[in-house]
Amino acid sequence: MNQVVTRTPAGEAPAPAASYDDLVARVLAGEFGPDPATQRIAVAFSTRQAVRHEGREGGYRNEVLSLRLAAAVGSCAVEPGELPDAAIEDCVGADLDRLLAHELRPVRVAALDAYLMHVRPHTPANGARPWSLPAGSSLRKSRARARAVTGLIDAGPGARVLVIGVVNSLLEALRERGLAYVPCDLKGGTTEWGEPVRTDALAELERCDAVLASGMTLGNGSFEPLREHALRHRKPLVMFAQTGSAVLPRFLGSGVSAVCAEPYPFFWLDGGSGIIHRYHGETPGAAR
Repeated sequence: MNQVVTRTPAGEAPAPAASYDDLVARVLAGEFGPDPATQRIAVAFSTRQAVRHEGREGGYRNEVLSLRLAAAVGSCAVEPGELPDAAIEDCVGADLDRLLAHELRPVRVAALDAYLMHVRPHTPANGARPWSLPAGSSLRKSRARARAVTGLIDAGPGARVLVIGVVNSLLEALRERGLAYVPCDLKGGTTEWGEPVRTDALAELERCDAVLASGMTLGNGSFEPLREHALRHRKPLVMFAQTGSAVLPRFLGSGVSAVCAEPYPFFWLDGGSGIIHRYHGETPGAAR
């Protein structure tokens, strides 16, 4: 007997993914659109950046793997220097189904992002709400993005937010809202204000009222424990996503409460105006 595959009509929101593995299985089954085996990556590239905003003491580096499928670009950030050069060559001309099973997690995430960006682009019909970023310096755009991201957190003054993936502009915006925060990043170190940065996010979850996490958690494998905790405790989980910007909206209603999606090209690549996309899910009713 032939397997019957149910496809979700374009413009109609698919059911939330029960887990990352569930989402991949549904993509491979054709639920979201064409068979990934028939979709081929035409271009693969990496983007490397170093920045120190004017007036800020610290700086940081970014490296992102991106894969192009037709008009869509899917991305996954990696730790600088960790992506083998051979990975890019391995992706070019490859079918999506093979890349979804690739040995490197960043390749798998970028491939899934490219596919979902292709079949479920960031449009109002798919639940996205555009948010304009102004032209200007990297710091001006960073602060504008931070306001868009932190505005998605459903928590009142005094609530404690676990911030996973420290961006000083985000911390600054939280301070302006009167929200306390616990900064966490695998790199450790200190924030712009001399606050220690924790390195074990999972150890901090219980004492925080809400979570604000980078899409990089998809690439390092820490997303699922965060999603499961937020779902179990009905705690707001807001994702800011250059990595997996088309992946994370699929978890709205399944632990993720909101997403600020920023597909390639990212705000730090261009001084002109830009657009990011905000998704609102069901608010779980966090402690305030």
